[in-house]
Amino acid sequence: MTNEKQREIYLTQEGLDKVKEELKTLKMEERPEIIRAIKEARALGDLSENADYHAAREEQAVLEARIQDLEAMVEGAIIISNAKSNEVRIGATVTIQYTEDNETEEYKIVGRKEANPFENRISNESPIAIAVTGHKKGDVVTVESPNGKYDIKIIDIK
Repeated sequence: MTNEKQREIYLTQEGLDKVKEELKTLKMEERPEIIRAIKEARALGDLSENADYHAAREEQAVLEARIQDLEAMVEGAIIISNAKSNEVRIGATVTIQYTEDNETEEYKIVGRKEANPFENRISNESPIAIAVTGHKKGDVVTVESPNGKYDIKIIDIK
């Protein structure tokens, strides 16, 4: 147990279900398979020069680290509510318009573990999400990004 305060992990119910499914697969299928591989490699004799044994032990260490990460995610998960709101919040889908060129984009604001820019799912810790959170449809807000400041208008909130 560390003294650090565990960071909150915001997940959709779907995201939490995926984490739990991966955790189950790792524990019920992959862990026993690695244990079997270690036993087989151990049966071959001299462990100091047994590449199969060392590879299996390394794979086991990676697997156990992933299991710990997933268990921490499940333990620290805060489920994002799908309740409608007239303010932008985590879990909302927001349509914004860049005031500079009138281009519009739609983003779903999710926790950092589920963020995927290719699917327009942005982290609640991203500059755009930080700027729009707590604001309403029609508000113009300033985004402070590493590339400089720019304004966006909130067109819609779902």
